[in-house]
Amino acid sequence: MKKETIRAKGNRNVTARHRTTLEFTKEKHLTLRGDCIIAVSADKGMQEFSEEFKNALRNNSRLEITIKCSGLTEKVMARGHPGLRLKHPTDIVVRKSNFICDRTLAIKSNKSAFDLNRNFVEKLKEENDIIIELKISE
Repeated sequence: MKKETIRAKGNRNVTARHRTTLEFTKEKHLTLRGDCIIAVSADKGMQEFSEEFKNALRNNSRLEITIKCSGLTEKVMARGHPGLRLKHPTDIVVRKSNFICDRTLAIKSNKSAFDLNRNFVEKLKEENDIIIELKISE
């Protein structure tokens, strides 16, 4: 099983209201307009992922995303795709749709930011540490 781990932070401006995407970013700031962003200050972007991980994800693999914050956990399931570019320097976007651009990590997700448990979202707003585990199963 190939995996990547990202360490990030929550932010007081997390709203998690976007209905089709969720995003992690290396950017340090967040405005209220970024309603899909649930984690900032990520220690790694897609450019830093291993080639082995990227190639496996491009093989239409299943991706399990586990997001941990303050003792709470959210799991998101999504899919890879041969068209994934996986090269945006800061943004990591998971989409419910099939849309692919440089910012897309995975598609056909079973959750967006809006679908996250609201207690979990409150922990993100408290600017707590976040661990994001990305695991590929072929």
